[in-house]
Amino acid sequence: GERILHTGWVGYNFEDESQLQVGVNRVPFGPGAYGISQSWLFDQHYYVGLSDDMDLGAKYTMSMDKLTLDFGYYAMSEGDYFGSSKDSTRYSYDVVDESGNGYEEEHQFNIRAIYPIEMVDITTDLGASLQYGMLKSNGPQDDGDHMAGSIHAVNQLGNWKLAAQLTYYEYDVEYEDPRGEELVQFGAYDFPTLVAAEAMIPAVSLSYYLETPQVDWLDYMIPYAEYSSIMKDESAHNDSEMIVLGSAWARGGWYIYTDLAFSNGNDFVGGEAGYLTAGDVASGAPFFTSNRIGENTTDEWEYRFNINFGYYF
Repeated sequence: GERILHTGWVGYNFEDESQLQVGVNRVPFGPGAYGISQSWLFDQHYYVGLSDDMDLGAKYTMSMDKLTLDFGYYAMSEGDYFGSSKDSTRYSYDVVDESGNGYEEEHQFNIRAIYPIEMVDITTDLGASLQYGMLKSNGPQDDGDHMAGSIHAVNQLGNWKLAAQLTYYEYDVEYEDPRGEELVQFGAYDFPTLVAAEAMIPAVSLSYYLETPQVDWLDYMIPYAEYSSIMKDESAHNDSEMIVLGSAWARGGWYIYTDLAFSNGNDFVGGEAGYLTAGDVASGAPFFTSNRIGENTTDEWEYRFNINFGYYF
């Protein structure tokens, strides 16, 4: 099994209530720590490194009246740890170099702004996120770069929450192999995967916070329905969509997820369809690489029922 570092930073809280974090910390991109999602599986932003992404660097958070601003500089990704892959043993998805002549992330800059708006009984946290970084080449190709921009809103009406996000991203790469300019090598959880180099990602989540005083063994539950899609710029590539229906259940320190996920392009949903063939591996692709978020040639809808038990203390 693999052993990885999730988060590790030191911080300082200033008198004006601003905060500085230095170390492996969460990149400020999207509406919150986990994007729009309430589910254990997140939405498709996570699988292209644009939600709950940990990198090594510094983040400064400050407020100006109601406006919250985050500024980040990340020298590199959180790094590779202990597993069987060459560069994919990590918690969050990054550009990785499994072949030894690919790319790795460096010198990434982030800025995020979130402003709350109140209209009658609805509170909306309206925001925008920008990201730009370099891609260091370890092979014959030139160095590359990447960028992403996103607008997002989290709307609260009583116990109802509607979160939406629209993101565009692009990776400027030029692999000297069949990946070419249209695919990027990503990795996480000791598992490499190919990702479309350019895409739009719409995502939406509807949830309801329900307190349960009449149930002795339950404090509250949060049922949710979520949809997201990686809409690829390359016309020959099939989009990668995901629908998650489920609920979170809380009691004391316990937090339990029950998710029913449907997807035609996600590495955590379905069987072995979408992996590269032996011929692909022979041509230089890393073993067990998935192509579901890249070309997604199978384009098959599959499902997964997932239960996750967590105890927080």
